Amino acid sequence: MWTVDRRANTRAGEVAWGKAGSGPDLVLAHGWPWSSFSWHRVIPALTRHFTVHWYDMPGYGRSDMDGDRSTALDVQGEVFAEMLGFWRLSNPNVVAHDMGGAVTLRAHLLGGVGYERLVLMNVVALSPWGSAFFDHVGRHIEAFTGLPPHIHEAVAGAYIKGALVNDLSGDDFERLRAPWLSEEGRASFYAQFAQADERYTREFEDGLDAIRCPVAILWGENDPWIPIARGRLLHEKIPHSSFEALAGVGHLPQLEAPDRIGARLLNALQISS
Repeated sequence: MWTVDRRANTRAGEVAWGKAGSGPDLVLAHGWPWSSFSWHRVIPALTRHFTVHWYDMPGYGRSDMDGDRSTALDVQGEVFAEMLGFWRLSNPNVVAHDMGGAVTLRAHLLGGVGYERLVLMNVVALSPWGSAFFDHVGRHIEAFTGLPPHIHEAVAGAYIKGALVNDLSGDDFERLRAPWLSEEGRASFYAQFAQADERYTREFEDGLDAIRCPVAILWGENDPWIPIARGRLLHEKIPHSSFEALAGVGHLPQLEAPDRIGARLLNALQISS
């Protein structure tokens, strides 16, 4: 059911998006270095109960990869709000993963965007961010931007595999990596490291207790990138939030165990699967 065959103009360029299902509105916010494809195995379960909207963030997937435009998290938060306006959504349900957490929290806490319910899964929301490799590349960008294509392909693949504790089904791994292998994709891949700045989450960390909707936090308990202790700390900082550890999965639960995680997402959205 996943496709991104529609386009929308945003301040950061054209965005590829898709939509399916019927019922209350639900928006899926992906993270780094993924795209909306990362949701494709749980979309069928979600569309039985919701009208599901998704898009590739600018600089990702099939959206514009324009090296002259910023795709940092401040811009991504504004683009998220733009997409809700484009879809004419008011207070949708939102499920966010990885950097999608910072994007949707910025839109809510700094941009005034309202949600019916917010589900945060293995999200970037508190400092420090991510893996040791993420930090290393960010400090040595020039050493990576000139890599030959075949070396870059190996780096991008190793980076993606570093998030996982389970093998992915079918060609999911290749399709996650593919957008980063073109000339534009290689440039955008390293641009995301260069633009990463923890101030983008520090700007809202002290306001997490002001979230204006129910929040459910789900966390792969074996996450190699963002330890589950960070998820528990986020739970402490968001009053009245719920927290659930997802056994046996890493940083990408929706592709590592899609049937089980699809059911857990529905439960977090207070829908019986």
